[in-house]
Amino acid sequence: MTSNSFINTAYKKTTDFVESIPKSERKKYGQFFTSEPIAEYMASLFNFDCQQQSLRLLDAGAGTGLLTVALVENLRKSGYKGEITAVCYENDPKVIPTLVDNLETLKKAYSINYVLTKENYLTSQNFIELDLFKGTSTKYDMIIGNPPYLKVSKDSPEVKALSEVCYGAPNLYFLFWAMGIHNLKDDGELVYVIPRSWTSGAYFERFRKFLFKHCVITNIHIFKSRDKVFENDSVLQETMIIKIRKSQVKPEFITVSSSSSCDFSDIKFYYADYDTIVSQNQYVFIVTDKEEAEILSRINRQKYTLEENDLRMKTGLIVDFREQEILRNNEEDGTYPLFYSQHIKDGRVLWPVGREGEYIMTDRIGFLQENSDYLFVKRFTSKEEKRRLQCGIYLNDEHKQYKYISTQNKINFIKCDNPEIAYGLFTILNSSLYDSYYRILNGSTQVNSTEINAMPVPSKNDLELIGKELIGQELTEQNCNNIVDKWIK
Repeated sequence: MTSNSFINTAYKKTTDFVESIPKSERKKYGQFFTSEPIAEYMASLFNFDCQQQSLRLLDAGAGTGLLTVALVENLRKSGYKGEITAVCYENDPKVIPTLVDNLETLKKAYSINYVLTKENYLTSQNFIELDLFKGTSTKYDMIIGNPPYLKVSKDSPEVKALSEVCYGAPNLYFLFWAMGIHNLKDDGELVYVIPRSWTSGAYFERFRKFLFKHCVITNIHIFKSRDKVFENDSVLQETMIIKIRKSQVKPEFITVSSSSSCDFSDIKFYYADYDTIVSQNQYVFIVTDKEEAEILSRINRQKYTLEENDLRMKTGLIVDFREQEILRNNEEDGTYPLFYSQHIKDGRVLWPVGREGEYIMTDRIGFLQENSDYLFVKRFTSKEEKRRLQCGIYLNDEHKQYKYISTQNKINFIKCDNPEIAYGLFTILNSSLYDSYYRILNGSTQVNSTEINAMPVPSKNDLELIGKELIGQELTEQNCNNIVDKWIK
């Protein structure tokens, strides 16, 4: 059996298994199986010493074992003749027969040892990093994986086992990644295919701190089309391949590659300075070319953040479907305006527009905010929309008869000292520069207030001057670009 026919056969077995299980059942467990080209590409990223006597490999959540097949095959084809032990964790009884079949074939074809562990990868070992426990977990030279993508509750056994890296209701994929880091030998390498959501935001802050305490990034591959990585499963989450090394020796650059599909036929490479990708606040920026690197450089030269300017972005107050009893369709005595993302149009906030629930009747302080000048920003956009940051200027003079207003939670808002500040914030956030910056930072369609608050911006005084330049002009992206280009070089 040739090596090519072997991985082809392993992939065919994977396809046969996938087709035998309803998509709804696989989704329930976060199972999304890797394609053959992605498995081969991931395996090719590992560096190794052909003179090393033995290698210990780990595939946690192994599924059908396709990634183990690809890695072992790449090692042997590259001339490695030492002892290989592949350890696979898998506790889904339906897939285990296919996994064993592939591992047995692999054992005969390439003279390897394998260990199949049918326990829960996350709960079956100790994650605590105290000196007392050092050496109690098995360590591996290479770890490869396509971890399950599934949100779990705060009180799940997996979260309790890795509470040090958790905040809120986490996702299994980064818990697998954290345990993988724990299981790596010093200078060992890990390659995972994962969503992009870990790169920024508060939910992953503890994990990123843990990651960069122990590891450095060496390679990133980004798929420019959301729906091509797991195309048989209709996964629209933006997906990436990441390679890390368990070391504190930073490489000079990170190799960033990109392709429009999973066959890598149009792959492009960019070598980005390490500190351009991994920022001081440990956000990770996916820079794929020189133009994107220049965008980061321009914005990172700004010396303030919204929080430092006392212009903190917050999320709207009202979850409307939970508060139906206080919503009104028409104005009554004691009602106040309630603003939705539909009220943001062409840079302005237009209200009322005749939609249901445009008024709120309550005296609950937590549901009301001062009728001040604001910049409103849509929290959600569709993946097809040209802009991620969609803003509207709200001036209290336009509705000065109200002492209070309120905001639905699908918009974010920034309270402004005066109209000039509102116009200034609109100018920068409505510019191509900041929209591109946010897309580099965040691959999702949600505008996260934590991330916006951490973005570098001009000083409050400069924002006021920027705003004065826009007042009286049309609120177009091009006009904003013309002003921003003068202030942010």
